[in-house]
Amino acid sequence: MYKITPPNPPAKARGNMLFIILAAFLLMSCGKKSMPTLEYMPDLYRQASLKAQEWDPHSPNGVGMRTPPAGTVPVNFEPYTIGLLDTNAANALTNPLTPTEEVLAAGRKYYNTFCVVCHGVQGDGKGYIVPKFTMPPSLLSDKLLAWPDGRIYHTVTMGQGLMPNYRQQIPTDKRWAIIHYVRALQRAAHPQPQDSLQMATGRFNFMDDAPDTAKAVLWPKR
Repeated sequence: MYKITPPNPPAKARGNMLFIILAAFLLMSCGKKSMPTLEYMPDLYRQASLKAQEWDPHSPNGVGMRTPPAGTVPVNFEPYTIGLLDTNAANALTNPLTPTEEVLAAGRKYYNTFCVVCHGVQGDGKGYIVPKFTMPPSLLSDKLLAWPDGRIYHTVTMGQGLMPNYRQQIPTDKRWAIIHYVRALQRAAHPQPQDSLQMATGRFNFMDDAPDTAKAVLWPKR
């Protein structure tokens, strides 16, 4: 018996066939991005879990979000129980950190991230939002000098006046570190006799450590 082998298609025909296959693949991939025609590993896309605002027929209120059970708190959550106006309790708080070089460096970093925009590099309230916005209180005033660390911590945690609270943005230990740095700014503005000659004569310049956006020379022209 003889076996008849069909001839191989010419190169042009094979090229056309590959083009048709590629075109068909591209057409299959077209469509709305939210509902792709082809889904690679669809289990990652169609999960059994619910989105935060998704409808859930098994929930009492029909919402996918669940109310945490009574008495539970998030992991690593530290409750703050002092009320906004309870300044006496806030005054009794003590700073758990020692003002080491590492702590002051952390305080400077977070101060220059969250506080400098309003309170200024030197803590005098001349942040680069002024005069477009209201000038905030100076951290170097006699009033703030008399405040204990706990009162400042309470203000950072709960907010006051136009100042929002920063308990979500700044971790607890970094808030205490900021207070140590604020004390350093206050000491620089009101040097004591035992301070170094460089500090006493005012040659210590906190602008050297300021972020670029806080330096007056880089402010945009108004």
